[in-house]
Amino acid sequence: MSGRRRYDESDVRVRPGRKGSRPRTKDRPAHKDAVVGMVIAVDRGRWTVRLDDRQVTAMRARELGRTSIVVGDRVALVGDTSGADGSLARIVRVEERSSVLRRTADDTDPYERVVVANADQLVIVTALANPEPRPRMVDRCLVAAYDAGMDPLLVLTKADLRPAEDFVGSYAPLDVPYVVTSVTDDGISGIDQVRAAVDGRISVLVGHSGVGKSTLVNELVPGTDRATGHVNVVTGRGRHTSTSAVALPLAGGGWVVDTPGVRSFGLAHVDPARIVHLFPDLEPGTADCPRGCTHDEEECALDAWVADGHAGPAGPSRLESLRRLLRSRGDGE
Repeated sequence: MSGRRRYDESDVRVRPGRKGSRPRTKDRPAHKDAVVGMVIAVDRGRWTVRLDDRQVTAMRARELGRTSIVVGDRVALVGDTSGADGSLARIVRVEERSSVLRRTADDTDPYERVVVANADQLVIVTALANPEPRPRMVDRCLVAAYDAGMDPLLVLTKADLRPAEDFVGSYAPLDVPYVVTSVTDDGISGIDQVRAAVDGRISVLVGHSGVGKSTLVNELVPGTDRATGHVNVVTGRGRHTSTSAVALPLAGGGWVVDTPGVRSFGLAHVDPARIVHLFPDLEPGTADCPRGCTHDEEECALDAWVADGHAGPAGPSRLESLRRLLRSRGDGE
């Protein structure tokens, strides 16, 4: 018995894992050598990212899981970032977003869809005729812009078919900047004003199909050749010509993001209290409102606030605009 070897803790063997003996760790690499660019297109699990002097195709790194990555996002890349044909980089980090434009399928859908990230201006494009303008859709886009902290710009197209004065007048109390465009023998009248409004900014264009978004984009970014469509004479609706969002660089600096035409713009994610906050001349008047006031009912204290002159001469029209925006959150389009 004395010749037998005695065993202790030093004899314990650790069986290596099936993938080798390298210990697993929860610490993710810092990727300090990653380069940062802007996502300009998304297509079937591949992201096109613009670096300073080239475009790179990238995939999402496994460690990001199902992290949302959309057009406008600033992302960090590792791997092959040469941009050469067949090369593929990895997105390892999504930088903090300065703004997020969201929408839902309708006002009861809890699932938010991010339209674009880091844009600072929402260009709401609507035709004055063919197809008919839909003010409720415009109102809902305005609410989405305000909620995202973006500046709205209203672009009214096809003024050669119908004057813009009545439509513009309905938005005067909101002080929404606007540009009116029309088709002429020499091109598009008003396009220079649109160009001046978007230069140097990241602007996302939204609107119903057939209102002329792609036509505007083709003028703003020559050579883009975004497909344009026509309005169905029976339904009065346009055909979807843009199938996915894409960011395009402007010659004067900045970007325009063309998006597919939308038929609805759900606002389930928007808190009505944030809409009221956008009216600093009216918000103090809500202090005397009953609990749970919708600000669109007989007991609302805003009527007395405005009648007493606290909101100035424009108070009545401003109150009606506020209520119109609040109603838009519940009026589907």
